[in-house]
Amino acid sequence: MNLLKHATWLLIVALASGCANLSTPESGKDKAYRITIMHTNDHHGRFWKNELGEYGMAARKTIVDRIRKEVAEQGGHTLLLDGGDINTGVPESDMQHAIPDFVGMNLLGYQAMAVGNHEFDKPLSVLKMQQQLIKFPMLSANIYRNGQRMFRPYEIFSLGDVRVGVLGLSTEDTAKLVNPDRIKGIEFRNPQSEAASLLPELRNQADIVIAISHMGHYENGDHGTLAPGDVEMARSVKGIDLIIGGHSQNPACMKAENVRNNDYVPGTACQPDRQNGTWIVQAHEWGKYVGRADFEYRKGTLKLVNYALIPVNLKKPVTAANGKIGYRPYTEEIPEDPDMLALLKPFQAFGQQQLDNTIGSTDAAIAGGRDIVRSRPAAMGKLLGRAMLKKTGADFAMINGGGIRDSLKAGKITRKDVLKVLPFGSTLVTVKLTGREVMDYLDAAAKMTPGSGGFPQFAGIELAIRSGKVESARIKGAPVEPGKTYRLVLNSFQASGADQYPALSGHRHYADTGLVDADVLSEFIAARSPLKASDYAPAGEIIRH
Repeated sequence: MNLLKHATWLLIVALASGCANLSTPESGKDKAYRITIMHTNDHHGRFWKNELGEYGMAARKTIVDRIRKEVAEQGGHTLLLDGGDINTGVPESDMQHAIPDFVGMNLLGYQAMAVGNHEFDKPLSVLKMQQQLIKFPMLSANIYRNGQRMFRPYEIFSLGDVRVGVLGLSTEDTAKLVNPDRIKGIEFRNPQSEAASLLPELRNQADIVIAISHMGHYENGDHGTLAPGDVEMARSVKGIDLIIGGHSQNPACMKAENVRNNDYVPGTACQPDRQNGTWIVQAHEWGKYVGRADFEYRKGTLKLVNYALIPVNLKKPVTAANGKIGYRPYTEEIPEDPDMLALLKPFQAFGQQQLDNTIGSTDAAIAGGRDIVRSRPAAMGKLLGRAMLKKTGADFAMINGGGIRDSLKAGKITRKDVLKVLPFGSTLVTVKLTGREVMDYLDAAAKMTPGSGGFPQFAGIELAIRSGKVESARIKGAPVEPGKTYRLVLNSFQASGADQYPALSGHRHYADTGLVDADVLSEFIAARSPLKASDYAPAGEIIRH
């Protein structure tokens, strides 16, 4: 069965599942109501557990079902919400347009989700298919197409006699983070302004207002070059009771006022952020946790009774007496729900069948994790850059750190491993630039904030950068000369002006090679295996002062 037929058949089967719309009765204010909000965010294709047995939608369903049962037995009500970015991250999901993830969300009984920037990674026809597939709304108040809202801005849910309004908000940075060709005619307006204009309308219809926000949680609102996030939203817009966040992919657990606990340990207590009377929560990423916020609503007052991040089979490394590394669960092992396993197993089997062929190997790990490629020179950046140079014959290579999504482990390398590193299917482009143009572009790269997706990785160039300005640049061992011509290779996403880079796609010497980045890296690995990881270790080519 080919991929199209396979996906179509599974789509038809999946459309049979779903959840019903809720009505909106009058609110009762004369007694205490128990309301539990469950939340996740930044799923990124992780419908199946990883090789350590961590997360996965089957174990998540067990947790969600247990909470629903417990709350119902105590006379309470629940909502299950998601902060966006269901798409992109795992090849088995990517190649099937996240159909397994969305049908899994149907079975889990999600009631609403925010629209994340990665929902625009594929053509709008895929997004439309996903909207038709799910039995709950995608919400965003600040995304407009041809002057009209592209999604429903909010949904009202009735939990007993209490009306809960759920407002969707998306990061303005989406316009910079996705291929501009995919979002022609689409505006990502200021979410603070949209929320402020809708709050009176929402407050007239709802007792409690929740925002599901794909904007990011930044400590004390320090968002750097990124668009403002949830802290800034809470400070500027009064009247939101709870913000369920996403995008920055961190647990929003606080050590003190405006000080986030960046070393949060799974299974320990998590104190949510509190800004301007608004609670802010975020459940890290990938379904690693199910967030649980237990509230009591009484006579118009909402009180947070308890909050927890529930680990979904997360494990910690443990060194045995013989020196070998093993893994032990942080908390009790959560069994996988058999119905979810039955639903998702065909998707996983199909994906693995396509992806498990070995293309090469490496003698040691080649680092490319998010914490590295977005903050300092990384071996994966150097490996990919060299592959790009070899294929195109360009003089130097640049890669936005956000385009690199994983490391390569020691041992065999499969096609799946490469696609985990490069899931977006960007093509390689080359641009002939004068030395002056090169220095201007390098200065733009030097200004990228560490931690942002625009943070650059390089190959074929030596740089000294001081205070966000290039002091010196050498290509092929010689200083860059203003009047000389150089050829740069980069991915089509960055060249289009995404991640806050100057657009090069309109340059007179711009050429799209049509070569897909993952294919180029696969070919390079196959030709040189076994790779010697030390050959790609950063060696001081890029110096920052």
